[in-house]
Amino acid sequence: MEIWKKNLWVLWFGSFIVSSSFSMVIPFLPIFLIQIGVTENVEMWSGILFSSAFLAGALSSPFWGSVGDKYGRKAMIIRAGFVLCVIYLLTSFVTSPVQLLILRILQGLLSGFIPGAIAIVGTNTPEHKVGYALSTMSTATATGSIMGPLLGGILSKIFDNRLAFASAGVLCFLATMLVIFYVKEEKFVPGKDRVSVFNTVKLALHNKLLVVVLVLTMFTQFSVMTIEPVLPLYIVEFGHSASDASILAGVIFSLVGIASIIFAPRWGKLADKIGFQKILLIGLFAGGVGSLLQIPFHNIWGFSIVRFLYGCFFCAVFPALNGLIVRVTSSDFRGRAFSLSQTSNQLGGMLGPLAGGAISGVFSIHAVFLLTGILLLLTMGLAFWSQRFTREPDTQSSSATINH
Repeated sequence: MEIWKKNLWVLWFGSFIVSSSFSMVIPFLPIFLIQIGVTENVEMWSGILFSSAFLAGALSSPFWGSVGDKYGRKAMIIRAGFVLCVIYLLTSFVTSPVQLLILRILQGLLSGFIPGAIAIVGTNTPEHKVGYALSTMSTATATGSIMGPLLGGILSKIFDNRLAFASAGVLCFLATMLVIFYVKEEKFVPGKDRVSVFNTVKLALHNKLLVVVLVLTMFTQFSVMTIEPVLPLYIVEFGHSASDASILAGVIFSLVGIASIIFAPRWGKLADKIGFQKILLIGLFAGGVGSLLQIPFHNIWGFSIVRFLYGCFFCAVFPALNGLIVRVTSSDFRGRAFSLSQTSNQLGGMLGPLAGGAISGVFSIHAVFLLTGILLLLTMGLAFWSQRFTREPDTQSSSATINH
């Protein structure tokens, strides 16, 4: 097997394991808080625990991207993998919410397995296969987000949440060992710039299309994450009980992941032929329209069908954004570029649920779907407008693209 293909599948499996380990424990944090004796302000502690890791990761990602560009992305993946292993194992022994909060902040500050894996795939894959490879990588996180809650729920039901955290740590250790022995970073050119977050941001600002991609990433993540806190409540409005709503919400979230697994590689292959910008516009337009079409449905079957169709198209968006990063940055800046993308993603992931919950409380849940649809269409408009002053380089010449 060619080295780039071996890297792709090993990193796919590693990212799947890390994504699964994350989603097998994080959704159950509120229950874990009760288990360790928290009886008051459980909702407040849950919100703090969720947002703290996002904020810490957003702040630290540019630094780790700089270190990766200087010393190698494989080394950063190994570092992040072992950190996750230790943090999950320690989490299984916590006895207070403060201890849990400290570990969540450390997890945000020190992790970065999946962004590092994407950076290696984006740098070590032949240019005409980048779209396919990045789209394939996106299915790893989609599959992990489906399997993780299922595995975590089973472990929590049969044993308890502490075993789920410990199991997540063991899985991260196995993923890291796979990277150590089977991933080879061929096309690594050490960056000449000193490790500096300020310097990273300064260089990125000189690349207009990269800045546009980062803005699009934050707006897109913000838009889709507004739905997260209100979807179970929306299902309750269909007439289901709260317990049934939790199960049905998990199934409906999984539908989007299943659609991604099926269609993301196909969008990637098409992107290699017609360009990432066109695929991005298609995905954002379909995502916006799909969000609006979810409003009229007031039964679970119709709503589920629309969500699946929405996932079939929207799964093209984030791989296209990652592909554009590869196209418009030089290889010695690519780790930093993906780390900045991670920062944008985490900022959107942190602010989106807050906005969705606030809008749902003031207006209605339908207003959240309306906002999401409008925001995605506006994001598509920004992506279309950005083509006026900057164009995606041709595949043949993209390797010569400089970042400033």
